[in-house]
Amino acid sequence: MIRRRLCIALVTALVCLLTACGGADSSSGPTEIAVWHGYQDTEGKVFKNLIDQYNKEHPDVKVTELYSSNDLVLQKVLTAVRGGSAPDVAYMFGSWSPNIAKIRQVVDMSDVVNQGDWSWDDFYPAERQAATVGEKIIGVPALVDNLAIVYNKKLFADAGVAAPTASWTWDDFRAAAAKLTDPSKGQYGWLIPADGSEDTVWHYIPMLWEAGGDVLTPDNTHAAFNSEAGVRALTALRDMAVTDKSLYLDTTNENGPKLMNSGKVAMLVTGPWDLSQLSDIDYGVQVMPTFSGTDGAHQTISGPDNWVVFDNGDKKKQAAIDFVKWLTAPDQVRTFSLGTGDLPTRLSVGQDPAFRDQLNEKLPGSATFVENLTNVKKVRPAVEQYPAISEALGQAVVAVMLGKDEPATALKNAADATDATLAGK
Repeated sequence: MIRRRLCIALVTALVCLLTACGGADSSSGPTEIAVWHGYQDTEGKVFKNLIDQYNKEHPDVKVTELYSSNDLVLQKVLTAVRGGSAPDVAYMFGSWSPNIAKIRQVVDMSDVVNQGDWSWDDFYPAERQAATVGEKIIGVPALVDNLAIVYNKKLFADAGVAAPTASWTWDDFRAAAAKLTDPSKGQYGWLIPADGSEDTVWHYIPMLWEAGGDVLTPDNTHAAFNSEAGVRALTALRDMAVTDKSLYLDTTNENGPKLMNSGKVAMLVTGPWDLSQLSDIDYGVQVMPTFSGTDGAHQTISGPDNWVVFDNGDKKKQAAIDFVKWLTAPDQVRTFSLGTGDLPTRLSVGQDPAFRDQLNEKLPGSATFVENLTNVKKVRPAVEQYPAISEALGQAVVAVMLGKDEPATALKNAADATDATLAGK
C-alpha cells in the first residue's frame, strides 16, 4: 500500500528562482488566512469542525481551507510562491523539511515556538527533530505515527505460537514467522512492502537502528548503512524471504490489510493507519522486535509532518501563527485524535491514561502505538538528497529479498550511489 504520509517526492533545484513576494494585508474586516491540507473523509470532517470552531471564537479572523493532495503540495506551494499566491498555512511532509527551509517565504518559527506558552518541549522529540533544519524550525508538528507488529490472533493460536511480547528479538520473530507459514494454504508469516519505495525503506531503517547502525554519518556527508549493523539487519530480511520463505513480498505495495483480513498473512509491521481496515479479524498490536546483544534496543520509525507558515505580510502572518498555535494546542490535539484515530502529537495528551483508553476504545490497538512513540529515538536524515538515498537503499533491500544480491554487496552499491549523490556528482 502506498501511503500518502510516506510518499517521497524526487525534488531537485527547488528554490533558486523563488522570491519573497507576499500578499497585501487586508485593511478592513477579518483577516483572511488560507490553509492547504490533504485531509479527506473523517479527517476532513473533523478538521473542518475545528476551523468552524476557530472562526466562531475568533471573529477578527476568517480561516478558509483548500484541499490539496499531500503528495503534490510541495510543487503546488513552489508554484504559488513564484506567482505571489502562497497559502498562509500548509500541511507538508516532514521529509521535505530541508527543501522547505530554502523557501524564502517560509516563516522561521524558532523564536515563536520557544515562547513559554507554546510548550515546544511538549511535542515528541522526533517531531521537533523533523521540524528542525540547522538553526531553523520550519513548521509545527501536524502528524506523528510509528511502526509496530500487528498480528492475527487466530492464526497464532491455530499454529500454537505464543503471541508476540515486548521482549521479542528478531530471532523470535523469524521463528514465529516460519511456524506461521503454510505453503499448502498460501499462508505467510509476514508481509513486507517490496516495491523499492520509501515504504520498503521505512521497514528496513528501524531494523538498522535497532542493530546499532545509522543511515548517514553524523555530518551527513557519507552513507553509514553499509556497516556490520546494516548487513545484520538486511540479512535478517534475506533469511526470512529467501531461506525460510516466510516473508510475502508485496511488490504492488497494496495487499497488506487485504491478505491479513483473508488469513493469508499472520503479521504486518505497519502503523495505526491500517487498524481500521482490519475489520475481519481479531488482531493484536506489539512493539517491534530488537536484535539481541546490541545497544539499539526497541526502536521504531516515524514520519512527522508539519504545519508550515508563510509570510504574506505581517497581519496575515501573525494570524496564521495564532491559528497554528491554537490548532496544535493540547485541547485541539486531543479532539482531532479522538475524532480521527490519529496519534496525538503532544506528550501531555499521549501520556494521559484516560485519553489512551478513549482512543483504544475507538480503535483497538491504538494505545500501543501511542505508547510506542517513546521508542521513536531517531528520524530520517534531514538532507535534500534523501529521495535519491531512499531510492538506492530501496533497490538494495528488494534485490536482497528477491535473492538477487548479497546484503554486503547490495549495501555497498547503495552506499556508493549515496556518497556520489551527497557529493553532488
